[in-house]
This record gives sequence, C-alpha cells and structure tokens, in this order.
Amino acid sequence: MIQVHNLHKHFKVTRHHQGRLAGVRNLLTREYRLVKAVDNVSFTIQTGELVGYLGPNGAGKSTTIKMLTGLLVPTGGDLVVNGRIPHQSRQQYVANIGVVFGQRTTLWWDLPVIESLELLQHVYRVPADRFRQNLSEFTDLLDLKPFLHTPVRSLSLGQRMRADLCAALLHDPALLFLDEPTIGLDVVAKERIRQFIQHVNRERGTTIILTTHDLQDVEKLCERVMIIDHGRLLFDGQLNDLRERFDGRRELLVDMAEAYEDVSVEGAQVVARDGWQVTYQFSRSSVTASELISRISQRYRIRDLAVREPDIEATIRRIYEERLLET
Repeated sequence: MIQVHNLHKHFKVTRHHQGRLAGVRNLLTREYRLVKAVDNVSFTIQTGELVGYLGPNGAGKSTTIKMLTGLLVPTGGDLVVNGRIPHQSRQQYVANIGVVFGQRTTLWWDLPVIESLELLQHVYRVPADRFRQNLSEFTDLLDLKPFLHTPVRSLSLGQRMRADLCAALLHDPALLFLDEPTIGLDVVAKERIRQFIQHVNRERGTTIILTTHDLQDVEKLCERVMIIDHGRLLFDGQLNDLRERFDGRRELLVDMAEAYEDVSVEGAQVVARDGWQVTYQFSRSSVTASELISRISQRYRIRDLAVREPDIEATIRRIYEERLLET
C-alpha cells in the first residue's frame, strides 16, 4: 500500500538579523538556514493496517502526512502509495484517499451537513446506490441524524468531526489519513469516533494512518506505532514491543484476604498499600506475572488480584524526555 524509502523534506528558512540597523540588513541581505523537517525516513505500510504516527510538535509528522497526501513535493527519496506517486498524479490519487484534520473541515460552512455530503457525492462521482448505502451506514454508526439538516457553522466540535469522518469515507477510499481526530472532544464523543475508526478498519479493510497527541487513541486503536522526532524515524514496531523495550515495569494489584504486617515477595517491590490492598511493581524481564502470582499465593491468602500494564503516555513521555531512542 505505502512504500517510503529515504524520504527527505528540507526547507530554507530566512535568518533574521537583530540589533541596530537590523531592518536594513534584513532588507539588503538574505541568509538562510536549512531545516530538515523530514530526514531520511523509510517505512512500509501494508493494506489494512492501522498505524499510529507519533511525535512531539515540530517532529515532522505533519510534513510527512502532507507528502503522503500529495500536498508537498519531497526534496528527495522515493514515495509510492497504491502504485502512484502522490504529487505527480494528484487528481487520480486523491480520488482514492480520505483525509480528516481535527482543526479543519472539508464541509461547506453555511450549508446543512446533508447538502455538503450530496455535493461531495458529485465531486467524487459516487454512484447513487452506493452513496445512499454509505450515508445510511455512517448515519447510524456516527449518530448523524439529529444534525444532518443543521448548517455546519452551527455544529459542536464533536458533531462536526463526526460529519467530517462521514464525508471522508463516502467514496470508499482505500486509505484514510486522520490528523488529531479526537482533539478537544469530550469522553463520549471520543469513544464514538474510536469505535467508528475501528469499524472502518476491520469491516472495510481501510488502511489508516493516525497522528494524535491523545495516547488513549493509540492504546485503543493501534497495534503498530511509528515515532518521529527532529525529522528522523526513531521507532517502528508493535505497541507492546515499545512498552517492553522502554518501560517493562508492570504492576500487580492484590487484595489480601487478611492483614499482613510484611507483604514483601521476591522479584517485586511494594509501591503502595491501602488497607488490605497491596500494589507490587515488577519488571517483565526478571519475572512473569504468573510466577509472581504463584510466589504471593504461596505466602499469603488472596481475595482478588489484577495486572496493570504500564501507561503508554508515561512511556512515550519518558522516551521524549530522556531521549532514549537516540542512544
């Protein structure tokens, strides 16, 4: 589906002088610095994958997406999507992709939602039967019916995002780009959109690239993640591999059947106690959860227990702060 090899995108940024006569110097001389927004990035995405593309602000995520959608021309490297080079065959290429940007809308601001969707039917030349089928399915899944006849400018952010998702998929694109699709939404709206994204990926086989700062989106939707920073791809692999490599600490919450003064156990550290509930922290590289549970059950009477995986947000934050992927 997507093949990216040694992709580069460089920008020349004007260097501004400061101090006395700076205005004159800026007018008479032009000095530039080279910004490597994307620097030697390579990856392959197979048909039907749902991939999280992560990175801090300014890391190169948006630049990569703009090249993948054909909005920007690469400085160097190879980029092929579905057998096409995005910026060379724009009209044919965009007919088979969908794009949703959390901060922008593809709908007409002053028109009711249904009229925007009907206009898009003609833009993408969607057959009438297929349009009605898709519209009916998406209306049910996204609960669009209450505001289908409401002007787009009068929609809440969550309603507009749901309408934009419908608009992006009316023409059955094989590839969908989602840029911050849950930004600014409440918990209920986020969950509805996540369920819809899962449905489209699993039931329709749509390939999806998701960029987001909401790491709950990643945890609930993505098995594979790519991390970019300073224009370079630092990690490409399974979400579980990321956890194991950079934050192998897990927690075991145990409800004891009675009070114990000493609840220590080999291979784990007691990090919290609340009444008869004890929280152990352990490294997956030194002991498995089943081994630890066996050790505890041999020493203490247990009423209930649960294993808690490391929080992905804390893991990603630690990677950025400690620059672990650069070592």
